[in-house]
Amino acid sequence: MFAVTIISFLLFTFLVAAGTWFLVRKKENTSREGFFLAGRSLTFPVIAGSLLLTNLSTEQLVGLNGSAFKEGMSVMAWEVVAVVALVLMALFFSPNSCGQGSPQCRSICA
Repeated sequence: MFAVTIISFLLFTFLVAAGTWFLVRKKENTSREGFFLAGRSLTFPVIAGSLLLTNLSTEQLVGLNGSAFKEGMSVMAWEVVAVVALVLMALFFSPNSCGQGSPQCRSICA
């Protein structure tokens, strides 16, 4: 049973690595813009989804639900306050990012 778990993990990891290499082998990722900004090809839903999913974890999906059941909804205040921090960080970083971005992005930040 343990060997099957290890083999399936290694197989899946290899498939993800091979698929990633196949998709990005011809992409320009040697410059700063190509590597960090994906050649400015990312759209708003991809960036917003990345921010949202970065903030989610098992703690939110399991731990806070159990705590809310036991203690009440007051434990969710931590996550509500996290939204304020994300908005403040977005306001802080947007002018730097938008100043170097596309004309559409600059018009949104203006």
